Amino acid sequence: MVKDSAMKSPYFFSIALLISFCSCSQNNSPSQVNNKPSANEIKVGGRCEGCEAVYESPVSFDLLNEVDTLPDFNEPGPKIEISGTIYHQGGKTAAKDVVLYIYHTDQKGLYSKKGIDSDSYREGWAKQHGYIRGWVKTDINGFYKFYTLVPASYPNSNNTKHIHPTIKEPGKSAYWIDEFVFDDDPLLPEEERTRTKPVGGSGVLKTVSKDGMLKTNRDIILGLNVADYPAGK
Repeated sequence: MVKDSAMKSPYFFSIALLISFCSCSQNNSPSQVNNKPSANEIKVGGRCEGCEAVYESPVSFDLLNEVDTLPDFNEPGPKIEISGTIYHQGGKTAAKDVVLYIYHTDQKGLYSKKGIDSDSYREGWAKQHGYIRGWVKTDINGFYKFYTLVPASYPNSNNTKHIHPTIKEPGKSAYWIDEFVFDDDPLLPEEERTRTKPVGGSGVLKTVSKDGMLKTNRDIILGLNVADYPAGK
């Protein structure tokens, strides 16, 4: 848990302001955005309900940054920085231009519709995913990073706290990988920590407190344990 003294420090707020200035700009929707799946995509991952949400990025894929700040970051709650590298199959070569779409619950465990009032949101996946969602695209080194709050688990449930990820890599359909979950979550089952075939690699996050927020890393391997994923591609 982030301490109040750290949260109120001038240093922390300077960093938060810089994060918001540098990263939130890609959430300012231009008048024309036309992200669409290509006609010749390789279908991978099996059924993927909601994967279409990746195309609802308010910024064209070619203009996405490797860093994003989700809309809840400046609200009360445990702030977290999540970063990592996305690799091609084999886990050695960095994968550039991979879009990662993420969404999660608010601090009450709900997929809140706060601030969603445009026609595009009412018609899109925000109806189910809520307003806390973001898009990043890996840089030439396969790097990504996003800032958000640690989500709450669903009300009156035994569900773990989690962040939903969708991968969209060039030439392939969008697909799910294992959710981001938290190692210190008392609701996290032991079998989640010891899964033998995690999709995309382990999503169990171990956090440290630094600079007034939690920080953690998750590397992702494209195609790892993904259904119908072509070998060597």
